[in-house]
Amino acid sequence: METNGQVNGLKSKKKDNGDGKDNLWSAILEEVQNQGNTKLPSNKNVLVLGDNETGKTTLIAKLQGVEDPKKGSALEYAYIDVRDEYRDDQTRLSVWVLDGDPGHTNLLKYALSTQTFPHTLVIFTVAMTTPWGILDQLQCWATVLADHIDKLDLTPEEKLHSKKQKVQNWVRYTEPGDELEPTASSPMKRSSRNLSDELDSDEDDNPLPDGVLTRNLGLDIVVVVTKTDYMSTLEKEHDYRDEHFDFMQQWIRRFCLQHGAALFYTSAKEDKNCDLLYKYLTHRIYGLPFRTPALIVEKDAVLIPAGWDSLKKICILYENMQTCKPDDYYRDVIVQPASRKTGGHREAEITAEDEQTFLQRQLTALQAGAAPRAESPLRTAHRSAQLDGAKTALGGSPGNEGVLANFFNSLLYKKSGSPARPDASPLAARSDAAAELDRLTRAKRPQLDLNSSEC
Repeated sequence: METNGQVNGLKSKKKDNGDGKDNLWSAILEEVQNQGNTKLPSNKNVLVLGDNETGKTTLIAKLQGVEDPKKGSALEYAYIDVRDEYRDDQTRLSVWVLDGDPGHTNLLKYALSTQTFPHTLVIFTVAMTTPWGILDQLQCWATVLADHIDKLDLTPEEKLHSKKQKVQNWVRYTEPGDELEPTASSPMKRSSRNLSDELDSDEDDNPLPDGVLTRNLGLDIVVVVTKTDYMSTLEKEHDYRDEHFDFMQQWIRRFCLQHGAALFYTSAKEDKNCDLLYKYLTHRIYGLPFRTPALIVEKDAVLIPAGWDSLKKICILYENMQTCKPDDYYRDVIVQPASRKTGGHREAEITAEDEQTFLQRQLTALQAGAAPRAESPLRTAHRSAQLDGAKTALGGSPGNEGVLANFFNSLLYKKSGSPARPDASPLAARSDAAAELDRLTRAKRPQLDLNSSEC
């Protein structure tokens, strides 16, 4: 590659030559300048936003080629090695992963600043393990990002320029193989990295399709639906059908249209679309080739580049919806299943009454000649028969509560006459009661009528 001195020498020679050689020297100078701009820049960034448990760290580790990712906290930093095989060039792509806790959104200022804004691509992650929360999460993180951008010290011209660039990116999308230029299919061909030089073209006047970039944040955005291998579990355990997945997909795609975003369904577990996501990121950030067209046939491996989709294409999904309508409220169709854990309503905890307190209360009630509590007539009659049988067994007669009172009193007091210790174990108390009852029963056994129905 020529040095700056050589370029200056070429310029001086150009002045000395006739007009017939001007075009030749201009072509040589342009080629030298273009070659000087082919080095991969080192100031590019990716910002990953999403709720916790949406697989952000695992996704980035997959793009890095790391088998055992180490999860951090708050704001994680990582990098992805990027290599241009055709030009034998490489660089590092910085990656910032923000924790899903809303309390950490103040850390965005370290990952996305006024200086890094023009060089940043944003990834929104949502997980198929919680499909009922996908739309709310996307809208929430888009709002967080928009609020942060509003706080940046960007001039109105810079904001307009970035939004205009996103419009150009969308309008200029072409299907692989449909490029107009004959050399566009060459692996050496790159997309324009600096579209700012071409923003004054006639394409500015081309109106965007309906629903596209209605919420233009001025940033490249990629929506990644992770853990799509869980879709089979949703079908088996939660009775999800194709129309449920189509309903989800059409809402996600409409969100992507609004923000000019690409869409990738991925599974790190089954290695679905992870390699394609890496190639797409390097294509959007560095202009490296990306030859894969949109993929919408497999429901768990959807791939839609920014610029391909439209409301008309999304309408195809409506044909499979039988029990729901496209504009139905998202959570009314994709309902969160009831938690297996105990809910907010819990039965009141019942604490057993202390045995000695219970016996003392029964003794007091018997001594006073009053029933401990009001009961139904049928229950009272049954209880009376049981008490009469107990009185007879203890040597008393029906209506004579004295012996029974003595029995309860014997349970409360030791033979020595000293009160039972408050800290005596219930087991010991039950043993004493059983022994006393057995003794009294043996003493009065001759009086027990074996033919009696009361026992």
